[in-house]
Amino acid sequence: MKMTLRLEGKIALVTGASSGLGKATAIKFAKEGATVICASRRKKETEETVREIHHNGGHSISIPTDISKSEEVDDLISKIISDYGKIDIAYNNAGVFFPEGKIHDALESDWNALIDINLKGTWLCMKYQLPHMLEKGCGSIINVASSAAIVGWDDGPLYSASKAGVIGLTKSSALQYAPFGIRINVICPAFTRIELLDELEAENPNALEAYKNTIPLGRLGRKEEIAEAVTWLASDASSFCVGHVLALDGGQTVGMWGNQHVIPPH
Repeated sequence: MKMTLRLEGKIALVTGASSGLGKATAIKFAKEGATVICASRRKKETEETVREIHHNGGHSISIPTDISKSEEVDDLISKIISDYGKIDIAYNNAGVFFPEGKIHDALESDWNALIDINLKGTWLCMKYQLPHMLEKGCGSIINVASSAAIVGWDDGPLYSASKAGVIGLTKSSALQYAPFGIRINVICPAFTRIELLDELEAENPNALEAYKNTIPLGRLGRKEEIAEAVTWLASDASSFCVGHVLALDGGQTVGMWGNQHVIPPH
């Protein structure tokens, strides 16, 4: 019996596909039958994602794109429509992160970088994706915020602000476009094992303990877990899910937590 692929025949765009959650999800989309357009500023790394998809028998191409630049996003979507005639799924994942410290010490350049890519970049992607989804009368857009958009984060107030904006953008857009058959949702991951954290742990084996201690499950997230959730949102299995803020955080944002007080259940 042939296994049913959840995204068979779909054309899917993944931004920030060069590494981390973007790469893991691009590979997952392809395994589920989608043709995946991988977009990122890092051409070499994005082409490696495409090679891995091809090695697994999937279909994918790479299009270098800086999502903070309107003309590049326009060109990206125009090429997808020219080559494939449609865009069914958009995983707007590309973003930047760096601890910026106290508000009064943060640089204006930090603010500009975080807002330009995390918030403006997400809006630009939607701006150019949505007209083509409107023509078809269907589509699924999944934006990426952060657990730091749901609760405050004392090491990254500007980052938190940029990602909180993505939640607001998603909810308002979901209301506008749901009547036309387009579903827009947003995920909020907590600390997840991506290349950046692997490098951090290689330098200092204890570096991630503080991150783990913020999560009731007592561990970091896995890229594959996030990719599975995004695939569900992209698929028809989530057909009644609109404007949802999906926390993928091991319980981090549920409430106040201090693991030094854990009492085993009786």
